[in-house]
Amino acid sequence: MSNYHIKHLEEYYQVYRKSVNHPEAFWEEIAEEHFLWRKKWDKVLTWDFSKPEVQWFEGAKLNITENCIDRHLLTRGDKTALIFEPNNPSEGSQHITYKSLHERVCRFANVLKEKGINKGDRVCIYLPMIPELAVSVLACARIGAIHSVVFAGFSATALATRINDADCKMVITSDGSYRGAKTIDLKGIVDEALENCDCVTTVLVAKRIHTDINMKGGRDHWLQPLLDDAYHDFPPEIMDAEDPLFILYTSGSTGKPKGMVHTTAGYMVYTAYTFKNVFQYTEKDVFWCSADVGWITGHSYILYGPLANGATSVLFEGVPNYPDFSRFWEIVEKHKVSQFYTAPTAIRALAKEGVAYTQKHDLSSLKVLGTVGEPINEEAWHWYDDNIGKNQAPIVDTWFQTENGGIMITPIPYVTPTKPTYATLPFIGIQPCLMDEEGKEIVGNQVSGRLCVKFPWPSIARTIWGDHKRYKETYFTAFENKYFTGDGALRDEVGYYRITGRVDDVIIVSGHNLGTAPIEDAINEHPAVAESAVVGFPHDIKGNALYGYVILKDTGESRDQENVRKEINQIITEQIGPIAKLDKIQFTNGLPKTRSGKIMRRILRKIAHKDTNNLGDISTLLNPEVVQSIIKNAL
Repeated sequence: MSNYHIKHLEEYYQVYRKSVNHPEAFWEEIAEEHFLWRKKWDKVLTWDFSKPEVQWFEGAKLNITENCIDRHLLTRGDKTALIFEPNNPSEGSQHITYKSLHERVCRFANVLKEKGINKGDRVCIYLPMIPELAVSVLACARIGAIHSVVFAGFSATALATRINDADCKMVITSDGSYRGAKTIDLKGIVDEALENCDCVTTVLVAKRIHTDINMKGGRDHWLQPLLDDAYHDFPPEIMDAEDPLFILYTSGSTGKPKGMVHTTAGYMVYTAYTFKNVFQYTEKDVFWCSADVGWITGHSYILYGPLANGATSVLFEGVPNYPDFSRFWEIVEKHKVSQFYTAPTAIRALAKEGVAYTQKHDLSSLKVLGTVGEPINEEAWHWYDDNIGKNQAPIVDTWFQTENGGIMITPIPYVTPTKPTYATLPFIGIQPCLMDEEGKEIVGNQVSGRLCVKFPWPSIARTIWGDHKRYKETYFTAFENKYFTGDGALRDEVGYYRITGRVDDVIIVSGHNLGTAPIEDAINEHPAVAESAVVGFPHDIKGNALYGYVILKDTGESRDQENVRKEINQIITEQIGPIAKLDKIQFTNGLPKTRSGKIMRRILRKIAHKDTNNLGDISTLLNPEVVQSIIKNAL
């Protein structure tokens, strides 16, 4: 049993060695002892990165919701599974027990079946962080439908792309959502998206903000009356270990988003095991991950990981600064949160407001602090450690991606000595390596390179929905027989890893991965724009912000440039969402290009970073003179 809960550094090394020397035996033991199976596997692992194909627990039969809900009913039926903390604190929080969650998921499963959703069908979920979001995800899993949660901050265009790509039969949404002092018309966004989606036959609508909305006859149904009429039990659909559980979209550096497919058994085993160890969760703890379920962090560490461990998990609808900047700390005190997991962006925004907000609240319940979404900078790390953890609650700076399913590199609290800005050591079973540009592995310490993984872990994404060729090209062609993360990293003198950022054209803004190509495509749709290039630059709160270099068709002074700036950001908001708006837009007469016509983003990045002393050799450019002009007019 000790393999399941690691408590000492010596034990970490011992278990880690076992997990990489005998991976099949290791994961078999974890799977056998800690989960409920309807049929055991025939084979633990089959894999071939050259194809790429990975199968874990082949031939096993299970349902993930039995592991997340049913098996806890006898011993933890009255324990709180989810604490819903609404946007407005005056509304009061809701405690949903495992018993109540079971009934709600079963009723919702019956509604899905009654509306014609069957095993293997895709259901798009576009909801705010309300209990219906958790319940709808689990109801899909219970009947074997594949859920595709789309973050409810995406635009109608982005939503339609994702619905069509997965050929979803149903959309689950709400009349609207609250975000701080604002309300958002979610149903209106869905209606606009569905003008371009022929595959959707049913829309289920939860009431949240109680506004009048347009309901289309035959297609749209209020959710609550259907749930009230539904039967309170539903036998779980028995799934194969490798049946898809969900699709989750992530920004590609080029073109359309990639629908990462996660399957059932391996994902369950890995998220449950990482949750238990990375947060050192014990039975009476209250765990809070402030992410949105629209991201992988929310899937794995608000829902599946905690519930598979019978944990109590907080579902937070609001934002860190509403009604004021003490909101996070008020919730920690109110629910006696033991583990708090958030993004560096939030920490920086809160640190900027000073400590008056944190000092009003008793944070002594906190045992572990976590960060996710991007590497945390040193200043924010120390502020978090000093003011929130009071130097008593270790910080786990976790690194993983949508494609990974669960945390890959991380300290284990009270086990791994932490080091600011370092994700430290690989989690159990993870075999990272650094590669040079020639494709050779870089051995030893105090080195840097491209971060790859040599061996499959249980929750690796199996494919891109409908496009296995793209999956292979994106992750498995850069380095032979290795999964390439797209990130650079360095390894220090003791073997700790520090993630240094994307090596492709994906920029992490406030923890969101944004591909530059779709943003440039949106900018280029403006009738006045001839061409554009987008790069990231450092930002105190967001970590990175977006800087756009834009060539106008008519460069005369007659055009109102301020209006064009506003219109460009409006187009980006409509096509992608407000998260992708540009902080700076510089109009220019040209962009630095190679002789083959490729934009030299490296130079644009340096200018945006105000680092123009070392631009390298620009004499080989097609138009070297344009560089000085851009520098002169830089914002």
